Amino acid sequence: MRILDLSDKSQQPMVDADLGLSLVFNGCIYNFRELRTELEEKGYRFFSDGDTEVIVKAWHAWGEDCVSRFHGMFAFVLHERDSGRLVMARDRFGIKPLYLAKAGGALRFASSLPAIVKAGGVDTSIDVEALHSYMTFHAVVPPPRTILSGVRKLPPATVRVYQRDGSFEDRRYWDPPYSRHAGDGAMTRQDWREHLLDALRTAVKRRMIADVPVGVLLSGGVDSSLIVGLLAEAGQRGLMSFSIGFEEANGEKGDEFVYSDLIAREFGTDHRKIFVPSANLMEALPGTIAAMSEPMVSYDNVGFYLLSREVSRHVKVVQSGQGADEVFGGYHWYPPLVDSNDVVSDYGRVFRDRSHEMLRTQLADEWIAGHDVSGAFLEAQLLRAGADTPVDQALRLDSNVMLVDDPVKRVDNMTMAWGLEGRVPFLDHELVELAARIPPEEKLRDGGKGILKDVARKVVPGEVIDRKKGYFPVPQLKYIAGPYLDMIRDTLHSQKARERGFFRDVYLDRLLDRPSEHITPLRGSELWQVGLLEMWLQAQGV
Repeated sequence: MRILDLSDKSQQPMVDADLGLSLVFNGCIYNFRELRTELEEKGYRFFSDGDTEVIVKAWHAWGEDCVSRFHGMFAFVLHERDSGRLVMARDRFGIKPLYLAKAGGALRFASSLPAIVKAGGVDTSIDVEALHSYMTFHAVVPPPRTILSGVRKLPPATVRVYQRDGSFEDRRYWDPPYSRHAGDGAMTRQDWREHLLDALRTAVKRRMIADVPVGVLLSGGVDSSLIVGLLAEAGQRGLMSFSIGFEEANGEKGDEFVYSDLIAREFGTDHRKIFVPSANLMEALPGTIAAMSEPMVSYDNVGFYLLSREVSRHVKVVQSGQGADEVFGGYHWYPPLVDSNDVVSDYGRVFRDRSHEMLRTQLADEWIAGHDVSGAFLEAQLLRAGADTPVDQALRLDSNVMLVDDPVKRVDNMTMAWGLEGRVPFLDHELVELAARIPPEEKLRDGGKGILKDVARKVVPGEVIDRKKGYFPVPQLKYIAGPYLDMIRDTLHSQKARERGFFRDVYLDRLLDRPSEHITPLRGSELWQVGLLEMWLQAQGV
């Protein structure tokens, strides 16, 4: 899929014979034109007009330091002809994925895990520690692990350099402090608001760069509405916006069209609404699950999948609001941490799906990790230096780990399934560096994201700001009944599932008997979590 330089000059793999460098690259470098000018001043000459060649020249000019100059989302692999070295790099938030595996004495890599598995020759046994993380850390499996023992993923904000002999070293090139800088104490609420508004304007403008039309995924919440408002303010013409809704279930409404309609009218967007009847939702689930690079339990995967299918018929690039909750404190588990004296336990109590002890009663003995994997991970991540308060510690963890392997991966997988590029301005790294400095109390105000709401009031109507937090609601997958229950029951009773034997029969019987009574602390269905894992494994032929 080409977004910049639609000619054949930027085709990949790109080989620069003069420099002895070959590159494959996924993503977009938003400041490539500025970097190109800087490189031309250093004497480099270009044969293409896009961002791919800029990476090649930037690596030659600056080496590993080039990634710190990139504004954008990227995963690339570069080979040096003369040294024989192989370089892998991933953007600061892991917006673009990079999976790798050893197979037949070679190193295999791809943008999706299923692509590696389909090529064969990879160890597809289940990683017991990853299974523990999946079941206890809301389906998040932190890098480098994946659910499959033979497939790993490069961590975000990392440059890895392989030598000819196969040895390698990793370097993390970005890890902003979640602390106040000297002079921040003199900043007023209005000062933070003005700084933040300027940074948001820059982030949105950066992501307007494309040689094809750009649209917006508009949920009607404050985050996506703010993006629409800032795009309109920046002069985006003919802006298309897209929203999706589902049938009600168990009395829970399945759409937020009233708010997305309001924003579309306010800014005059070319707005498209997609309503998904329950029957269509069921039909889309196999494609949704097959598109997942790793099993992801969030209900809105199918929403993004169906929305992306529709959007891809009209545009090839969309901006989306992912990251705002993690960066600006929008989730319900942050306020209880304000006075925490034990952030590891307090965070775990509100975020983890179940404790290690509870998991031991649900998994079969052979699938139980020998220690509390996710508990140890949380302790190491939350307590490492560089975050001033318990809320800062949690925001850093969520932005650097949970966000990467849940919301960001979800959007990238579902958009790319339809050849659509999703851009996330709330994950502009300069914006996040600023947000990390903002005192937690400014973020937690007004029910969460207080400082972001202050900015939004200068751009969008108040009706979309002063309301209950929303998302892509898919109530049929939260209150599993009817054909959805039959589908999961058939999956968990299949021969492959029985042979795997992940779960104790008494636990599965309890879930299947009363699915709506077994909801995790993050309001997810335990039955969907265990069923989705098996459905994903079967979809990948594992």
